[in-house]
Amino acid sequence: MLNVETSSGRWAPFCEQIAAFLDADVVTMTVDGETVRGYRSPDSPALWIRDHSDMLRGGRYFSEEVQSAVDCFARQQAANGRIFDFVTLQPVGGRENWETWVRVPVEADVEYRFVKAAYLAWQATGDDDWIDRKLPALERALTYTLTHPWRWDARHGLVKRPYTIDTWDFDYTAGRHPWLNFRITDETFWGIMHGDNSGFFEASRLLARLYEHVGEEERAAVWRDRAEALRKRANDLLFNGRFYTHFFRLTPAPDLGVDEREQLSLSNPMAINRGLADHDMATAILREYRRRRVSSGAFAEWFSIDPPFPAGIFGDDQLTPGAYCNGGIMPLVGGELARASFEHGFEAYGTAILEQYRDMIVAQQASYLWYFPDGAPSSVETSTSPEAMPTDGWGSSAMLYAFVEGLAGIVDQGHSFRQVRLSPRWVAAGERLARVRVGYPAGRGRFGYGFDHDPDRRTVRLNLEAEGSDVALRLLLPSGARARRVLWGGREAPFREERVEASRYVCVEGRVKGWERVEVRYESA
Repeated sequence: MLNVETSSGRWAPFCEQIAAFLDADVVTMTVDGETVRGYRSPDSPALWIRDHSDMLRGGRYFSEEVQSAVDCFARQQAANGRIFDFVTLQPVGGRENWETWVRVPVEADVEYRFVKAAYLAWQATGDDDWIDRKLPALERALTYTLTHPWRWDARHGLVKRPYTIDTWDFDYTAGRHPWLNFRITDETFWGIMHGDNSGFFEASRLLARLYEHVGEEERAAVWRDRAEALRKRANDLLFNGRFYTHFFRLTPAPDLGVDEREQLSLSNPMAINRGLADHDMATAILREYRRRRVSSGAFAEWFSIDPPFPAGIFGDDQLTPGAYCNGGIMPLVGGELARASFEHGFEAYGTAILEQYRDMIVAQQASYLWYFPDGAPSSVETSTSPEAMPTDGWGSSAMLYAFVEGLAGIVDQGHSFRQVRLSPRWVAAGERLARVRVGYPAGRGRFGYGFDHDPDRRTVRLNLEAEGSDVALRLLLPSGARARRVLWGGREAPFREERVEASRYVCVEGRVKGWERVEVRYESA
């Protein structure tokens, strides 16, 4: 459930269009006699745990069933903890109609995405018994990454992979394979990609949070400590002062014909949202994206990688600069970038990204996985992938994630909205009135609020609605304002102010059961 009304009327069509994209991307199949429901990528009919886990950030507001995909992949987990990439019942290169399970060997991100999918399903359902039963599988998955020689570099204590373009699933072979290569051989070029490590960091912290929730504090401490140790090692090795270096080589590779020191790859804003980057790192990354928005000449700075590699060096002539994961413009990157911007004091920038995407999809009634830098959408003819659907759920769900948690500011910090961090940022979008209600159809969690900004009276009024939530309110104040007084339920409430870059937030905490009215009065700073 996601209902949005604002004074401009522009955000309801945005949410409705994304809901339609996600509905078109639902895939249902029968595996081992069980019905499995999940979200598919716009360029493949298979159920990939990677795409599903990201798309669930938006899909959980609309889907009545969110556990079966996690259950399905958990049932097929290998004894050593490995998780498959995808399952499909459609032919893979032929006419066969058997059930096909695939693990792409060069991939190092599958296990942490499996953990993220399980966590999101638990958030939406509030099913403690279910997640308790899944914890052994989640721990086995992350332990596989920590221990398998294809996934872990013991020298640096970080996740490794073959030389792929960021998180994509084919690697560089120096021409030793006639097409895209997915296998690991004795001649594989190894290295460390920052996105694997930010993803593993986040998954470790989520696993710790789940262990803590079920009362296993010892296991929680183990995974928290592992996460923090990895964070320091990754940031020390991979952050170059402006952004995360795309690929830290472990084995020598030929010159790939591009200045690799300048390559800004798609997992950079994800590193911010996953918590690997601290605030100073985050602001450096955001400034780099803003700089390239001006200098690149592209219609948007949502690069898969910039600058791209020369045409064809990864084995397919269609991978020209600006195409697909080789420099294509991806809404999934824009959504992550917007979410990071809202969190780190770049609210106007985050709003501008959402507005640009909103205007695109409302005008075109379509969204693609990637676009050329001139704005032309991908197609079957220009892609290495088998399809190019105009209902990109991967990118649109990332934009919705940025909208709900960034602009509307509703972040579920537990499950079922029992603990909410609420940061309405409507003043950044020039909205005087807003009403937002969110809920998980797969569970019983609901949360909503009304927002009323009266600049003449220098007052913001909020009507909060919840079935029982501890709310940490962080309200973005207008530029140049500071809080003078806060009333919670008609009574004076203690508050504090928080500065994030040039932005000022007023912070107050309280309990909401049913509804509560909060009034914030401000003055010139």
